[in-house]
Amino acid sequence: MAVRIKPADVTDLHQVLKDHPRYWGDRDLRALHLTAMVQEFGATCLVARDDDGIRGYIFGFVTPDQLGYVHLVATRDDARGSGLGRRLYGAFVEAAGRQGAVRLKAITSVSNEGSIAFHRALGFAARVVEDYDGAGVPRVVFTRELSVP
Repeated sequence: MAVRIKPADVTDLHQVLKDHPRYWGDRDLRALHLTAMVQEFGATCLVARDDDGIRGYIFGFVTPDQLGYVHLVATRDDARGSGLGRRLYGAFVEAAGRQGAVRLKAITSVSNEGSIAFHRALGFAARVVEDYDGAGVPRVVFTRELSVP
């Protein structure tokens, strides 16, 4: 069966947390997986599922100033390189656009070369912002304008 992208629910979040190493390897990012994200921003928290379970997900929201912020995006270890991350971003852009988003933003650590390359391939501008996450904690900030019909 083909991968279907749909809004996430709390059951999906619990499954992602149970399978956390399949998405994030040795990095423990469970604390960033907030139930409130799925509860309050369900239309822009999406999972990609097939008969074998959740293959990837993207959690984000739209701010009052029309910014579509991507909080987390991940693909399962056996789905990497398949274009699923790009499809998830496309679905997020559609969902965020329905809520009025005109630009996108995401962040990552300066050492996450895979994320930096992925976002640049999606057309994001990237810049390092010193102290973004506190004193001495720089982050790479990605931004991209959305075309408005």
